[in-house]
Amino acid sequence: MEPFTLRALAVIKGIPEGQVMTYGQIAGLAGSPRGARQVVRILHAMSASQGLPWHRVVNARGEIAIKDTEGKDTQAFLLRQEGVHIGLEGRIDLEEYQYWPE
Repeated sequence: MEPFTLRALAVIKGIPEGQVMTYGQIAGLAGSPRGARQVVRILHAMSASQGLPWHRVVNARGEIAIKDTEGKDTQAFLLRQEGVHIGLEGRIDLEEYQYWPE
């Protein structure tokens, strides 16, 4: 695996229950600030095999970025199960729920 992929996997695995991170934030912490799309690909390709908490990753506006209804509903359900509030407009308050590792 590429070094960026390994670092991104470590960041994603470190997101605690009840908190979220953004694709761009993960990319930046993994060493490629413009690599948000790479993070999307990693999540798509490796979530199951790597046991990633994929549902804890949202876009920069705090929105669930999955387009299909089933996937979006599943992500919202999992986040709510962890205590994350999703507003009426479909946004998560990043001020409250965004995780910033030390």
